[in-house]
Amino acid sequence: MKTGVFVNGRLMGFHENGERLASSLRKMRRDGELDEQTNVAYNKRTNEIFVNTDEGRPRRPLIVVKAGKSLLTQDMVEKIRKGELHWHDLVKKGVVEWLDAEEEENTYIALEEGNLAEEHTHLEFDPVSILGYASAQIPFPEYNMAPRVLMAAQHTKQSLGLYAANFNLRCDTRGHVLFYPQSPLVRTRVYEALGNERRASGQNYVVAVLSYHGFNMNDAVVLNKDAIERALGRSEFFRTYATEERRYPGGQRDHFGIPEEYVQNYLGPEAYTELDEDGVISPDTDVFPNAVMVGKTSPPRFLKEISALDVESEKRRESSLTTRSNENGIVDAVILTESPSGTKFIKVRVRKMNVPEIGDKFASRFGQKGVISLLVPQEDLPFTRDGVTPDLMINPHAIPGRMTAGHLLEMLGGKAASLDCSHKDGTAFSGNTEDEFEDVLRSHGFKPTGQEVLYDGKTGARIYAKIFIGVIYYQRLHHLVSLKLHARSRGPTQMLTHQPTEGRAREGGLRLGEMERDCFIGFGAASLLKERMIDSSDKTVELVCADCGSLGVYDKIKGRRYCPLCDSANIHEVEMSYAFKLLVDEMKSIGINPQLRLKDRGE
Repeated sequence: MKTGVFVNGRLMGFHENGERLASSLRKMRRDGELDEQTNVAYNKRTNEIFVNTDEGRPRRPLIVVKAGKSLLTQDMVEKIRKGELHWHDLVKKGVVEWLDAEEEENTYIALEEGNLAEEHTHLEFDPVSILGYASAQIPFPEYNMAPRVLMAAQHTKQSLGLYAANFNLRCDTRGHVLFYPQSPLVRTRVYEALGNERRASGQNYVVAVLSYHGFNMNDAVVLNKDAIERALGRSEFFRTYATEERRYPGGQRDHFGIPEEYVQNYLGPEAYTELDEDGVISPDTDVFPNAVMVGKTSPPRFLKEISALDVESEKRRESSLTTRSNENGIVDAVILTESPSGTKFIKVRVRKMNVPEIGDKFASRFGQKGVISLLVPQEDLPFTRDGVTPDLMINPHAIPGRMTAGHLLEMLGGKAASLDCSHKDGTAFSGNTEDEFEDVLRSHGFKPTGQEVLYDGKTGARIYAKIFIGVIYYQRLHHLVSLKLHARSRGPTQMLTHQPTEGRAREGGLRLGEMERDCFIGFGAASLLKERMIDSSDKTVELVCADCGSLGVYDKIKGRRYCPLCDSANIHEVEMSYAFKLLVDEMKSIGINPQLRLKDRGE
């Protein structure tokens, strides 16, 4: 049976022997006759060959193996060290080739050169190369469950650090910068090769695996208040606001400046006190929620025809740039420039210092995330015989169920690194071992297990338990409680449904959903349910005709109520949800005529 040959997913023809064709194409690629980006995959089950040359394929390099021997010789390695041989030379010679996911199905890859056999086709450069960018920076990933490694990779993306060295010159919409970021004591070779210590995103904490009066149950963490006052985990939050003098059809345009009193929606003179004469705020000015930073007026939304007799001045509306309704800070920079269309353009950057507080989120590099539940003064925390108090206390129950043994291993490695003043290697499959960390601890007079005797900070009494204490890299994540805190008594409503708006940014209401409603029904709290669903939401009083059941109207000129359908004056006021009234109107629009049957209360 002939083999189907596909090039970039399109059938090009058939061949007598697919396996021989695939191997000859690969030989041509290694000899330089075919482009190095070409990949050939042979599917034995379906008897098809797939040749891929298109873009967007993830590919990774592997060393070619022939007859059980690697083509990368020791002489080549020495030449590479001396700079006589380069990467592209190895690819041209066919010593190294890039494979995509499909061609990798035809390979048998050895992890280490010592394990090579006749049947192997390729050799890994390093076992760590099976991991991606984020996973390769996590120390000891082979000691943890896969979901925890995945979670740790996500936390790495959410961590606060020095995201750019020129952050003070940039105008990112939002950005976080950590004070005093530190390089991890236990790091991977990938982390070093990428130079990520120059963009560190965490700090080394002294951590004790210890329960503290129940405050760190359910993944909560207890932090040392004095350490926070020494700037542990402290960060700065930047937000950039922008506005421009837009042009409109008809020659009208926006104007920067302090609005006049006759402007529509004028905010009052006190709202513009911080602005300079040009209507723009100065740097280093404190701003509060809804504070005006750039005064601006715009033409009215709906233009009316101006007759010759209409000599009144042009009406304008207030459209100043203000801070968000739930954020405050200090004006960090004001940038005046021009937009591509030639209009005036202003950006205002506001900064706010965020000191760790109860509710802020922290995580180690092993998916062990938690929020601060308590800040304890240093004098009340447990201490070792040397007077060392932990910066953070994690609950012992967080370790065994999640099987993050790497967390304990990094604590041990961090402690060893602190004692012999050297970084430790946590690279996957090839880093330092537990025995090496234990030898360092033993040589400095510590228990090799990492456990120590602690004393109660309040009573001074010895705690009769072996407590595991070490140094581990913790990250502060950008889920700050100050950016999530939200409450509302009254506020804006949607124009369509008359119900409160949704979301913190729009000063939205707190939703009482279906499940909460079911709880109130089960409890029998009818009045509370009515208050939440009607009074605090979209209560409205509508006129209903008692004769035909349709909605009535009120004629303001004649001062009478009547039914537009049957002209009856038997009209009653009915309290209902505006969403229900909207439903009735929408049913009418598709030709359904719902009728409301009225009864007296209690019937």
